[in-house]
Amino acid sequence: MPATLTPSAPAPTATPPGPARRRRRLTPGRVVAWLALLVIVAVTLFPFLWMFRTAFSSNGALYTDPTSPLPVGFSWGGFERVFGLQSTEEAIAQGGSGAQLDFWLYLRNSVIVATAVTVCQVTCSAMAAYAFSRLRWKGRDLVFSIFLLSLMVPVIFTLLPNFLLIKDLGLVDSLLGIMLPNLFMTPFAIFFLRQFFLTVPTEIEEAALLDGASKARVFFTVILPMNTGPIATISILTYINSWNDYLWPLMVSYSDSSRVLNVALGTFTAQSPQTGPDWAGLMAATIVAATPMLLLFVVFARRIVNSIGFTGIK
Repeated sequence: MPATLTPSAPAPTATPPGPARRRRRLTPGRVVAWLALLVIVAVTLFPFLWMFRTAFSSNGALYTDPTSPLPVGFSWGGFERVFGLQSTEEAIAQGGSGAQLDFWLYLRNSVIVATAVTVCQVTCSAMAAYAFSRLRWKGRDLVFSIFLLSLMVPVIFTLLPNFLLIKDLGLVDSLLGIMLPNLFMTPFAIFFLRQFFLTVPTEIEEAALLDGASKARVFFTVILPMNTGPIATISILTYINSWNDYLWPLMVSYSDSSRVLNVALGTFTAQSPQTGPDWAGLMAATIVAATPMLLLFVVFARRIVNSIGFTGIK
């Protein structure tokens, strides 16, 4: 019996390469969301734009047109006064208060304080986080809960006790007196690092202990190298917080030898007989003081956001 030939199925048509992207519909809710986002961005950027506008203005001309969005009487005088490139007579002639800012001395003090606090605090907090995450000892969870509860205490409540302690120690008006309250550890840094130390597999630590390594060696050769990202993140956050601290250094320092850059910015608020405070110099000094931290955050922003998001901190 001859075989019957069945018609073959038609070959499938080739689909265009790549999935077709669906265009999102412009809904009223999406429009409102974008408008709200634009308003938030504008409100956030406005102080920075006004700061730049004031810094590049002539201080005497600011009072002639206080509402102009552009620099009034464009001048580099504010930055020259910050770096000590103007004499008192030139500063007063431009509408400044004539106050002098020893920028490099204050910058040195800020770098010393921020660096020392970062190194000591991250080192001690990492060791404390290792003790809370890996070591077994009586009352560990209770002590850690007390550390977490201290996060709820407002910083303003600790200023007076800390000041009395620094005064009794004879460390008022010194860089050590500024550094000491935050020199060793903070509850946030301990909690932050503990969350990452808990993710390290215990098998790795047990293998190192079986090879004869001590707990200290495991900490320095296993735990720390496996958590370089979180340690770098908390170091950056600590450095930024220490650099931006204002109220505590203002309470403790009274002379130029211990005054940090943020506190020294108040030099430009001295009254001038002609125009009042040197707003152009103050905004120029603020830009110079904030630029290192802005650059630091921009460079490491992705790492900071990723590390904080991984911990689940809100």
